[in-house]
Amino acid sequence: MSASLRDVVLVTGASMGIGADLARIFARDGFELALTARSAGLLEALADEIAATGRARPLVIELDLARRDAAQELAARIGRDGGRVHTLVNNAGFGLIGAAGDLDRAEQTSMIDLNVRALSDLTLAFLPSIRAARGRILNVASIAGFLPGPGMAVYYATKAYVLSFSQALAQELKDEGVTVTALCPGPTPTAFFQRAGASGDPFGPFPKLTSAQVAAAGYAGLMAGRRVVVPGRFNRLLATLSGLSPRAITLPIVARMQMARFKGAPP
Repeated sequence: MSASLRDVVLVTGASMGIGADLARIFARDGFELALTARSAGLLEALADEIAATGRARPLVIELDLARRDAAQELAARIGRDGGRVHTLVNNAGFGLIGAAGDLDRAEQTSMIDLNVRALSDLTLAFLPSIRAARGRILNVASIAGFLPGPGMAVYYATKAYVLSFSQALAQELKDEGVTVTALCPGPTPTAFFQRAGASGDPFGPFPKLTSAQVAAAGYAGLMAGRRVVVPGRFNRLLATLSGLSPRAITLPIVARMQMARFKGAPP
């Protein structure tokens, strides 16, 4: 690979929320960026915002990552711009609230396609350039990855995959100068819950961090080479307890919590 290529941080799902805040932090610290999502207008606005701070304007790539050729398209666009992926941030994903048997089957398999297949494909596609650059991978998982989630069964399962995949890959690459970090936030006020089908206040009395706080914790953990980052003391407690509590106790609690968020369900 040509040494003249510029190192670039690729952020998926960068149009809003945690992805956008991660892009802002990387740009603040002088990294060049490539931003991708389906919302070109939001990406362009974010790129303009970053450029207005005096940083290099990010490359904007409007793309549906569920496309089977998404990785090839991203690599081609970044290569034509003179870059190579040094750091990959897999942030794109979505969830759906409701019983698996009642939700739309196509939507649920699309969730698997984006949250699992696309994340894996992008990681494997860019791994050669990340290895060559001794770079980094940040996969956005969730505290949902620590236990099964009745009421969001498929979503929780996809995040369990992301957590497991990230930890295993970190071990495989530990002697090559490449770090892999799984960021596991708790419920965060973003557009996620509206997309998932929540109604009212989906957070209840639980403490919550902003997307900027989650992004800052993820970035710090990535730069420190940590394998798993769970922002917030309350969320870290939940992640720990999920591995200690019997499933007979935790599963009904999770089911009630998720279904209370579902449209039409009682609070």
